[in-house]
Amino acid sequence: MSSAQAEEDGAPRRALVFSGGGARGAYEAGVVRYIVEELPKRLGRPVSFDIICGTSVGAIHACYMAATAHRGAERGAKLVDLWTSMHVNEVLPLSARDLIRLPGRLLGLRRVAAAIRRGEAPERLYGLLNTSGLERAVLGAVPWRSIRTNVRAGRIDAVCVAATQIATGRVVVFIDSRERKLPPWTRDPWIEPRLTRLRPTHALASAAIPVLFPAVRIASTYYADGGLRLNTPLVPALRLGANRVLVVALRQEPHEASRGSIESQRVEDYASPWFLFGKILNALLLDRLDSDLARMHHMNEVLEDGEKAFGPDFQRQLNAASERAGHRALRSIRDVVIRPSADLGMLAGQILADLPEGRIQWPLARLAARSLSDDGHSAEADLLSYLLFDAEFLGPLTDLGYADARAREEDLCEFFTDPPARL
Repeated sequence: MSSAQAEEDGAPRRALVFSGGGARGAYEAGVVRYIVEELPKRLGRPVSFDIICGTSVGAIHACYMAATAHRGAERGAKLVDLWTSMHVNEVLPLSARDLIRLPGRLLGLRRVAAAIRRGEAPERLYGLLNTSGLERAVLGAVPWRSIRTNVRAGRIDAVCVAATQIATGRVVVFIDSRERKLPPWTRDPWIEPRLTRLRPTHALASAAIPVLFPAVRIASTYYADGGLRLNTPLVPALRLGANRVLVVALRQEPHEASRGSIESQRVEDYASPWFLFGKILNALLLDRLDSDLARMHHMNEVLEDGEKAFGPDFQRQLNAASERAGHRALRSIRDVVIRPSADLGMLAGQILADLPEGRIQWPLARLAARSLSDDGHSAEADLLSYLLFDAEFLGPLTDLGYADARAREEDLCEFFTDPPARL
């Protein structure tokens, strides 16, 4: 069924939306495992999605879910196994000597710029960290050719990933769609849709954390982390026709993240460079999820109030006018948002602080551990929570995601329950 037919019939079109956040993405793997492995036992049938969207590490998960849409519940465990088998010294190798040379790597950007002016276009632009091991893990985890196969077979209607085009600052949403045409799109000039066949470079570009990871070339243009402008790609899911969206976020509820006691401690921690760099990275990876959700909920209220005021034909007449103007039909959207029940920066810091010193081999982790042990500093390690691709941290993260999804079981069951068929 096409997206237009589904909207006209009122049939659910479900979207799964993943956020960005580097190593924090292990949380999403735990959520996925619960959804594909345990929830079907309660529903009595497998679960499926029509649309899958992701940014940064969420882009990798979006591609994985689309590429494995033909598989069963085992894909959840395989995704968790990928995360919990990681060791940071292997996927982000960094010696003490490399750490000393980091300033020189920044100066090396001049040589790259000179090469580009000569017409040479490297596949990657310099990043501070060597991500070759991490890239190999990603390339081996996703059966990339199966994305197009599953889209063509109708197992997935559309899958998209968002990346930031360095030259313009725009977010480019790369879309692999069964319909092979773009729907009416957002009026935001900073978000550009582009039909393509998704490849590993699209996901790696979306996941390229600025400065830390190298930017990735696609065709003749370089791209970095899509989270710079669109860390949770809810809007693309809606534009592709979703009327039910399941969002997996990597940050707590805003009110939980700004409790008074936490804010007071954070003021005292400003002297720590680890604290400051982590908060800067949080700010760079802009998450507009809550404002997007607020607008979506407001539109739901407008449609509901319109029907109360003008009768059940209100939405049909409104959409007729919208379609004449070339706009997308308005519809009520149902959502479920699964968020971490714990602060992931605090969790990273606590795990790091509890590790015996001999177990901490990665130079950046050793430096952070020393900072966390200083008197007066809280165990908050936002920067490390993006970079600690190690089972010591990733295992508890997948467990947290699984537990948080299980706590929302009733909401998830309702999300996957179809309304009665129209007579």
